[in-house]
Amino acid sequence: MKQLAKKVMPLSLIIALRFFGLFIVLSVLSQYALGLEYSNATLAGLAVGGYAVTQAVLQTPFGVLSDKIGRKKTILIGLLIFITGSVVCAVSNNIYTLLLGRFLQGAGAIGSVITAMIADLSKEEERAHAMAIMGMVIAMTFAVAMIAGPLMAGYLGVPSLFWLTGGLAATALLILFTKVPEPPKIVHSYEEGEAKIKDVFKDKDLVRMYITFLFHSSTMTMAFFIIPILLRHKFGVDPTGFWKVYLPAVIFGVLAMGPAAVFGEKYSKGKEIFLLSIFFIMASFALMGFSHSFLLFGVGATFFFIGFNMFEPLLQSFVAKFAKVHQKGTALGVANTFSYIGIFLGGLFGGFIYGHYKEQGLAIFVFALSLVWIWWIVGMRDPGHRQTLYIELSDKNREIFAKLKNIEGIADHYINETEALIVIKYDAHITDEEKIKELFER
Repeated sequence: MKQLAKKVMPLSLIIALRFFGLFIVLSVLSQYALGLEYSNATLAGLAVGGYAVTQAVLQTPFGVLSDKIGRKKTILIGLLIFITGSVVCAVSNNIYTLLLGRFLQGAGAIGSVITAMIADLSKEEERAHAMAIMGMVIAMTFAVAMIAGPLMAGYLGVPSLFWLTGGLAATALLILFTKVPEPPKIVHSYEEGEAKIKDVFKDKDLVRMYITFLFHSSTMTMAFFIIPILLRHKFGVDPTGFWKVYLPAVIFGVLAMGPAAVFGEKYSKGKEIFLLSIFFIMASFALMGFSHSFLLFGVGATFFFIGFNMFEPLLQSFVAKFAKVHQKGTALGVANTFSYIGIFLGGLFGGFIYGHYKEQGLAIFVFALSLVWIWWIVGMRDPGHRQTLYIELSDKNREIFAKLKNIEGIADHYINETEALIVIKYDAHITDEEKIKELFER
């Protein structure tokens, strides 16, 4: 575990520093943007969520690029674009310049690349733990950003937040080239024609994961839309008191991630964890939508963070399990694209439904959406049934490796040249470890 943390922590810090820059302005940006020259409410809203548009568009291209030129080079490009966007935001004096900067910030879409690199550096059975480490670092970053943002903006002004964001991204560059190890050299047996975007839509379970990403992020946007509105207008809580709900919710959400990772990965209960998470989300919106008690509302918000965070260590891991080795960056890019589309749709539908039917209507909508989500998850194979076998690399084993492609039950196979291993992913319902080992012993 210590070795795994040593590999994963630098990458987790890089993505956390980037997210910190996006999170820290959320609580103050809309009011600031509305006061800029040429601004109106629509453009101010676009300034808050506009980064998600370029994120959605560029997640997959960045993932594809990382599969071709390497993860580190792609992360470098993304961070440089993000720094440029932060500087443009910091010096902007009208809404259109601010929008340009926000779109550039989103254009540094390296989330899927970092996730793919973490997958490269961790073994299959370690991956959920690796994703949990990354998720916990991001969750703590979010909590700090929510508290620090309004305070720093109040004393130093909103532009200072963007200068801080650019400085933190520059720090991430330093971490990238001093602390992040080189990913292992992977050799696979696939034709170049197979490594296309359309190929990551051929696996039905991957497609189910993509839609799950969309559902997951859309409910997040709806929650972050409704929670501050109800705190302020239903319960009369001043924004300086929002932490009374957010802090315990974040703490319990982070605590839920560990057991979810263990049961989802070690005990192959991924589908069960997903279904339990959805029930938490359904209960959370029911409490937030229909409760008139501040305490029950706080419990509802906490339930949401628990349900939402239980998904976190498993979502990226499951995509990496279903995807073939030469498609991981592309598949994770597609998954994150669906996630950002979900952010946009969640805000769109959340605002529309609340405007017409208030919080009760939104709660009913999420309940109906969750029923569809449950049906969608039930039809998915549990990736926990995909086991991994490691065979010592030798000249004789190289010859056998070339013959594995068409053997039933083997989902993926590749050579890790760095560690001198043949890695074989197989479906435990179709074949088993002993049968595969017999091929090499013969």
